[in-house]
Amino acid sequence: MKKDRITLGVDVSKKTLDICHWGTHDFIKIENNSSGFKQLAKWMRGKGFVSSQVFFIMEYTGGYEYRFLQYCESKGLSYTRKSGLEIKKSMGMVRGKSDKQDSFRIAQYGEEKAYMLEPSGKLNSAIFDLKQLISFRKRLVRAMAGYKASSSERKAMYGKDAGKVILQVSKTMIDVYKKEIYKVEREILQLIESDESLNRNYQILKSVKGIGPINAWMTIVYTENFKAFTDPRKYAVYAGVIPFEHTSGTSIRGRKRVSHMANKAIKQELNQAAKIAITHDKTLREYAQRKLTTKAYPLVLNNVKFKLILIMFSLIGRQEMYREDYKYAA
Repeated sequence: MKKDRITLGVDVSKKTLDICHWGTHDFIKIENNSSGFKQLAKWMRGKGFVSSQVFFIMEYTGGYEYRFLQYCESKGLSYTRKSGLEIKKSMGMVRGKSDKQDSFRIAQYGEEKAYMLEPSGKLNSAIFDLKQLISFRKRLVRAMAGYKASSSERKAMYGKDAGKVILQVSKTMIDVYKKEIYKVEREILQLIESDESLNRNYQILKSVKGIGPINAWMTIVYTENFKAFTDPRKYAVYAGVIPFEHTSGTSIRGRKRVSHMANKAIKQELNQAAKIAITHDKTLREYAQRKLTTKAYPLVLNNVKFKLILIMFSLIGRQEMYREDYKYAA
């Protein structure tokens, strides 16, 4: 039961874990590896913490917590991960910062939100691998784009013959990056195809007009194959699609606007998906045309992004492919 939980806040870093018990302020710092986990187990036994009651809460770090999560699952220990920004905002005004203080504040957040925090489901290692591959692909794409932009500027400023060696090297690097990006993309596809659930959801997402491979990969990864997010509206908030009201009293009457606290990478990719959907999907094109009579284009594009999210979650929930003749209710 939640009232019997032993809430332990974990401040995760690359090499160490700082762990604090909310109730007693007991604290331990361990290495983020097998020897450190053994030290943690000994510490918990010494404190009389029952494994079935222990509940770890930590921030998403993008990968540093992965080994610790594997350890928790192997020992049957409950845990959950929350956005670092969410935890920070919940603390109000705080003074000072240290790893020990951070671990206590995370534990405090876990205790205060105990009524709504549930243990995370079993970790899917394929999701973690996909996230790393997608992130690495993005780095390669950015590097290649840098060489392309540099080459275009040089040709425009100095002509094709000026700096011939620089242009030749740039072309070679662009070709290299193209090959490496292709390799990473093949690895992503093989990983998805090796998992029946991932592959099924990937095919469903790709059937939606406007949702290409990149959008499908990112949606699967950031929803953790629709396990971390089951409510499309919550995911839309996370992606920075839903606008919020900004009013106060009688003097402040700001227009509704989306929050800057969003996953910018998802938002950017959805932007491209919405533009394609408006062009190629009859239903969404007609919807956008109606909205454009009363709203500006950026707002309409945002509406279409939200529509796409609703469609994706609806199809995944029913495990059905997209059909153009089907009327989706927002």
